[in-house]
Amino acid sequence: MKKIAFVGCLGLIGIITTEFGVIGILPQIADHYHISIDKAGLLLSAFALVIALTGPFMTLFTSGFDRKKIMMISIAMFLLTGIVSSFAPPFWLLIIVRMLPAFLQPVFISNAIAAAVANADKSQEYRLAGIVVGGIAIAMVTTVPFATYMASVFNWQASFGVQAVVTAIALVGIYKILPPMHPQEKKSYGTQLKVLTNSRFLISSAMNFFMIAAWFSTYSYFADYLGKVKEMDTQTISYMMFLFGITGIVSNWLAGKMMSKNVPATIALFLSGTVLIPVMLFYSGANTWSTVSVIALWGFLYAPCFLSGFAYMTSAAPHAPEFANSLAISFGNLGVTAGTVVSGWFIASVGVSQSPWVGMAFGILAFLMIIWRTLLERKSEFISKPDQCTA
Repeated sequence: MKKIAFVGCLGLIGIITTEFGVIGILPQIADHYHISIDKAGLLLSAFALVIALTGPFMTLFTSGFDRKKIMMISIAMFLLTGIVSSFAPPFWLLIIVRMLPAFLQPVFISNAIAAAVANADKSQEYRLAGIVVGGIAIAMVTTVPFATYMASVFNWQASFGVQAVVTAIALVGIYKILPPMHPQEKKSYGTQLKVLTNSRFLISSAMNFFMIAAWFSTYSYFADYLGKVKEMDTQTISYMMFLFGITGIVSNWLAGKMMSKNVPATIALFLSGTVLIPVMLFYSGANTWSTVSVIALWGFLYAPCFLSGFAYMTSAAPHAPEFANSLAISFGNLGVTAGTVVSGWFIASVGVSQSPWVGMAFGILAFLMIIWRTLLERKSEFISKPDQCTA
């Protein structure tokens, strides 16, 4: 199972390089097309919105197909996007080209996770899922900052060139390493859609949405924030993205182990960063070393957010893991869209320095969802227990 998990991780590195590699070059893209930074942010929010709106339906539709073929087709779409984007097409076309692979991103991730944990022991599921989702943290520390660095050395188109190369390697890796995975027994749509009537699952979905929105309110404008507020140049920002990813790899591995023991407590621990980081960024001021320390902690607390979303939602829907995973991806990307757009509005009105406070507001809402679900579960347990007082 680890072999399948590592292949899924490889594919996810390619996907994340394409989705989030644009974050480090948004200021350059805005300058090239003579648009505002919040409009350039559409390259991220439009991508995420497509995933949010179509992910569950695409996953349901493809649930009976060979997983290896579906994963290869998905990665091939990301490769095509990188190639076309590297030629700097008109902005409207650049947005459309980036939106196309978004239809298949949830399909890839949900299938990769489901394949990795299919025959694993219950105690190993979160660790294997952590290996797959760990591709996000690895991309953050390797390919995403490298793409930003290449943009600082050459131009922003070079970043998309890096993305194309990474996805090409992932495509070859999946083809060579992944064993054939013939269609699984297809569950009825009704069985899978039933999770939408589960109040615990809906609350978990809301928590995932608010949590991702909280992190991406600031992370979407990472380069712009560090450039304008902390006065860092493009090359220094690429180093900060590298540091951000390094600490994230450690925390993603740690979170996978911790979730095997207590999912809600682990999520709450890392979610605390949505409240702490804005305060620490504010008080770090112009002190470079203080800022570097905050960025290291920021990456550590941010990295497990996607794994947290998967774990929290699938724990409320154990009988439909693939559909739950796809919904986790959809609600997460809806959070990316909301965080990017709402923060973009504040940036356009009062400046990028205020974006972390937007994240704090979303983070508090996420905490409220965890508390709500916990109280609901305790109430359910209390009702289900026999009345000991009448014994």
